Amino acid sequence: MPAFRVNVVSDVHGNAEGLARAGEGADALVCLGDLVLFLDYADHSRGIFPDLFGAENASRLVELRTARRFDEAREFGGRLWGEVDRAAAIESAVRKQYAEMFAAFPTPTYATYGNVDIPALWPEYAGPGTTVLDGERMEIGGRVFGFVGGGLRTPMRTPYEISDEEYAAKIEAVGEVDVLCTHIPPDVPELLYDTVARRFERGSRALLAAIRRTRPKYALFGHVHQPLVRRMRIGTTECVNVGHFAGSSRPWALEW
Repeated sequence: MPAFRVNVVSDVHGNAEGLARAGEGADALVCLGDLVLFLDYADHSRGIFPDLFGAENASRLVELRTARRFDEAREFGGRLWGEVDRAAAIESAVRKQYAEMFAAFPTPTYATYGNVDIPALWPEYAGPGTTVLDGERMEIGGRVFGFVGGGLRTPMRTPYEISDEEYAAKIEAVGEVDVLCTHIPPDVPELLYDTVARRFERGSRALLAAIRRTRPKYALFGHVHQPLVRRMRIGTTECVNVGHFAGSSRPWALEW
């Protein structure tokens, strides 16, 4: 029986050129979210924020956030946004990025939201070859995949952050699957620490409990761009950070 291959990406952050090639050699593409590029921490000239306010202001915002001076960062950003219709400017920029990102998806693509995505806009851009799932299951190549999008609430206040209770309910709705696909990792320190940003991102305790309880073959996620540990086993489950696709342009391949 011929092998079935799924290529998996996460944290695309505006890399439409790489995304257009991400499905090469695969029977399906899975995308774990964060299509939008608001601010590139590696290149402060890229993203919605520097397009509006310049690379120098973007560098200052990154400096404050990296130092975990979130109140100062919000005050600094608030002064810049004060003379701009924030909601309209962001929606216009996001729409432009979504048009490019969704056009790059191969058929079939199975996608869920990242914490910087705006779910309400996705139905306008997802074509018939793209299936959007959140708190839902889908059979792909004879294996059952579960999808849970978004992130948990943080001082960063990104667009799609939800409560721990809402997130746990979505994990519960997915139930037992062969491959559990989420944007954020389970709550394990080694999987949450970003070695470049020098901070812990938020992971889900409910996700960790579900992995231990339901024992999927794989748990796949992104969110942490430069993790201390990219891969580890929890019981019988192989947990894999599928990578910061914006920086690598390399999908992670799952074959059976």
